[in-house]
Amino acid sequence: MASQKDILILRDLAKQYKECCERPGQQELRKLWKAHNSLKPTRPLVSVSAGGNAGEKEFKNMEKLCEDLEFRTIEQSLRRFLWVATLNDDTIFEPWIGVGAERILPPDSVWGIKPGFAQSAEGGKNMFHDVPIKTREDMKKMIKPAHKIDEEKTKARFEYIRDAVGDILPVVVNRASVFSGWRADISTDITQFLGMEQLMIMMYEDPDWLREILTFMRDGILAGQDQADAAGDMSYFNGNNQSMPYSEELPDPSQKGGAKRSQLWGYFAAQEFTLISPEMHEEFMLNYQLPIIKPYGLTAYGCCEDLTKKIDMLRKVPNLRRIAVTPVADVGKCAEQIKKDYVLSWRPNPAHISCGFDEARIRGIIAEGLKKSKNCFVDITLKDITTVENQPERIPRWVQIVREEIDKFMGN
Repeated sequence: MASQKDILILRDLAKQYKECCERPGQQELRKLWKAHNSLKPTRPLVSVSAGGNAGEKEFKNMEKLCEDLEFRTIEQSLRRFLWVATLNDDTIFEPWIGVGAERILPPDSVWGIKPGFAQSAEGGKNMFHDVPIKTREDMKKMIKPAHKIDEEKTKARFEYIRDAVGDILPVVVNRASVFSGWRADISTDITQFLGMEQLMIMMYEDPDWLREILTFMRDGILAGQDQADAAGDMSYFNGNNQSMPYSEELPDPSQKGGAKRSQLWGYFAAQEFTLISPEMHEEFMLNYQLPIIKPYGLTAYGCCEDLTKKIDMLRKVPNLRRIAVTPVADVGKCAEQIKKDYVLSWRPNPAHISCGFDEARIRGIIAEGLKKSKNCFVDITLKDITTVENQPERIPRWVQIVREEIDKFMGN
């Protein structure tokens, strides 16, 4: 049972987060994101990713941390949102607190085998060491997990959090298929099981075996998602596009359950394929992703990979709406290909903040990117960055600079 101290910490954070959700302007932001993601003209929208370790330096050493592990998970999520709320970007804050269902899964991973990497002592960095699939016999150890939820443990977890903060904000349970986000794109898991080197070699030396593994994983992902759909376990907050999952074509995110994939955003990527040719990417990844992508209402594609030479390939995705243009991509060439057919989701290089802060250079990069993408529906996201130690003002200043450059651009 959580201590009174933990309960007070969580309740205080929930109250602060509720204030963020009730801020003036949130409804206007919903309208802007809906129009933008529906390929209608708006100003370029700006957001800072709160995933990963974002904001961690601002709370990891604080004295007021919950000792209860269930509370700690919620606490960290709320603290990240509260950190983003200080940045004056275009983030939408949804008025509920989410808890994860207790899923019944095979040991070691969702596929029953242990991924072939280890996290460094510093945290946040992974290194391949001894990958689990080297032979066809190794592949036979893989298990297709079913969509199963431990209802008793899930109910207990929900009630535990609800009793602490449910009078402040609704508490909702995420019962979606485990095959969401990175688990749905195949690329993430297959690389952890084979290793990058073996994956690339197999495309040439043993393509039939690679296709066998890809087929197994594709069918397993589809089965898990179909089971979640059939059970009514998908909710309207399960959409994901690495931004604000709004559009005029799909229902708004909400607490309501019983959603179908056709009513949600799907998110897919193939970061591990950034150095693989468009032809190989299509043959050994996109063709296997497409059956998983198609049931969704709309999809976004790309995270940190360079898709400059793969826009034509991505046009084969029938429900594609957003394409990531990353720090290593050519913004101008991507814009020429994307045109007004999709949203251009631009992610400027975060190193320009974390490795020094040259304001003139940042302004030049943003201004040039806006100029090159002037004929596109563009939004700008700062991703993959933590707050900078001893320099916490850099990220809000970056947002301010981007807004100022957008104002100049719109004035032209």
